[in-house]
Amino acid sequence: MLSDLRVVLRVEVHPGDQHNPKHAAAGLWSLLAPLGRERWPRLLRGDAEWGNEGVMARAEREGLPYLFRLRATANVKRALERAMAERDWSDAGHGWQGKETNLRLMGWSRQRRVVLLRRQFDRPLALFDRTDPGQPLLGFAEVLGGKREVWEYAALVTSLDSEILTLGQLYRDRADCENTFDELKNHWGWGGFTTQDLKRCRLLAANVALIYNWWSLFVRLADPDHHREVVTSRPLLLQAIARKTQHAGRTTLSVSSTHGEQQTARRAYLRIARFFAGLRAKAEQLDAVQRWYRILSEALRKYLRGRQLIPPARLQPG
Repeated sequence: MLSDLRVVLRVEVHPGDQHNPKHAAAGLWSLLAPLGRERWPRLLRGDAEWGNEGVMARAEREGLPYLFRLRATANVKRALERAMAERDWSDAGHGWQGKETNLRLMGWSRQRRVVLLRRQFDRPLALFDRTDPGQPLLGFAEVLGGKREVWEYAALVTSLDSEILTLGQLYRDRADCENTFDELKNHWGWGGFTTQDLKRCRLLAANVALIYNWWSLFVRLADPDHHREVVTSRPLLLQAIARKTQHAGRTTLSVSSTHGEQQTARRAYLRIARFFAGLRAKAEQLDAVQRWYRILSEALRKYLRGRQLIPPARLQPG
């Protein structure tokens, strides 16, 4: 997934006993290989599942920088305990403090740069009471300032040489992917089907991701500067009545929005219509691939800053 763009590059569906990156990593590298190194991402980010020797060693061999979260293993906890007694923690943004060290954890082939993060709690904590396994209870404990310190911890492993503040923000930006997974599962149907037929699961999961990408790009055409969540964008842009009329060889499509924010919907429809009208005027000079890249360039204008995407050589006509 391209995190900030909210674009899914590939979906891999594996059996339930093959859920970790050991089984998915091959798909990642097979996705990148045909792109050519000049089109590779500048950074590979992932959660703790991806912070393993196999993925990191391969990224190092390929020269691809990475940033992963680490599991709180015994050695990571010991490093955190030693660091807590020291004072040279630096700002990591959003209330977090960071401190770097070098670790070679069990199973690693080499020593790597690890950034330890901590953040002090100043708000009530949710606690589970598991005394009755059949009925776990949720309680709250208030953290009283000045009497007792309660800290939240995390650890990152990276091949980057960036400062701690930058690394902390880079990982927080990665967490935006979780919002995409939430949309895909709860609003687009990834969690809405179950079957023991793996081939059918793969087909449906890929179709859902493809439709999600199309909708995200369509909404970007309406508002290139923001990503609009599906829970608001679908009612806004789909709850409308359209009427097609033809007169003197001209076809007119009239759209009447039933949404409470119909003026917002109207501006979105008009912006999309103006763009496609301009594209249609130039369409005779462009082939299908070039037209598609013009659409992508407009949808991703915020990130391209006026540049036009150019199709890879293998997609060029002739």
